[in-house]
Amino acid sequence: MIRDGDEELVRLALAEAAGAGPAGDVPVGAVVVDAGGTVLGCGFNVRERDADPTGHAEVVALRAAAAARGEWRLDGCTLAVTLEPCPMCAGAAVAARVGRIVFGAWDEKAGACGSVWDIPRDRRVTHRPEVVGGVLEHECAAPLLSFFATRRDAGFGADAPGL
Repeated sequence: MIRDGDEELVRLALAEAAGAGPAGDVPVGAVVVDAGGTVLGCGFNVRERDADPTGHAEVVALRAAAAARGEWRLDGCTLAVTLEPCPMCAGAAVAARVGRIVFGAWDEKAGACGSVWDIPRDRRVTHRPEVVGGVLEHECAAPLLSFFATRRDAGFGADAPGL
């Protein structure tokens, strides 16, 4: 269920996503806030910039939040991201014990919060955060669609999320 403040969180994630572009990374952004709304961590995709396969926006933001909190457990926190988390990122959010995952655009090719897989709601996981998808969906999809259209035009193939 969308709560007051969810759109604002996704807008913060959208602002973060802009940082990915200069290095040629997919424009995905993420923020982690505590129960009081204080931003603990934020990030954008850095896979290309850092040559790091785990350099997804969610992982960057979760690492920063854990460092700010001084512990890996992010109980009561919300992870807001512009694109539905992939299996790695959904798993990281579950492992970090976030209370909520809020995201914008759905990813019909690799989404793991309801599209292709549903890791946070899987009855076999030990922690099940609330998941809210589609918040500012069109605003979140726009930079991704533009990014992948440019890549296709440049001959990089159709590796876009299933937006």
